Amino acid sequence: MGKLAAIWGVLGVSFFVGSAAFRLSIYSLDAFRSQLNWQHWLFLVIFTIFMGVSEGYRGFQKQFSPRVIARALYLWDNPTLTRTLLAPLFCMGFFHATKKRLMTSYILTVAIAVMILVVRQFPQPWRGLIDVGVVFGLLWGLIAIFAFAIQIILRKEFSYSPETPDSP
Repeated sequence: MGKLAAIWGVLGVSFFVGSAAFRLSIYSLDAFRSQLNWQHWLFLVIFTIFMGVSEGYRGFQKQFSPRVIARALYLWDNPTLTRTLLAPLFCMGFFHATKKRLMTSYILTVAIAVMILVVRQFPQPWRGLIDVGVVFGLLWGLIAIFAFAIQIILRKEFSYSPETPDSP
């Protein structure tokens, strides 16, 4: 049961991140249907680099993605019915986590939801240009999740904390 729970957790999180990237890519494409001037292109380049570094590298590659895999490994060894059924939410740190992880997960989720509501109000092409950067960061995160999963499959060293109440 632990193996299936871990796989369900990683695939569920991957689907969540991938579906967000897919949905936003539609709005990204809309931006290129209008006439873009040099300010739009400059913004696109700078914002995409910013999102690659902040969301892709710092957010996903250094924190979220390895934690998802660490929690999936924890789930592999410590399955329960609740953790198994809600494995993607468990892997994202929404329950059975340290107080700090729980607070961070919930605050970050609310902040992302607020940002989505705000950016939805922007006119095109600005909304689409912002979405290009977000999609870039999400795809970076998806690749990072798979890269860490492959690292586990190949039995390479993996020393990330699952940030559970009983982990060191």
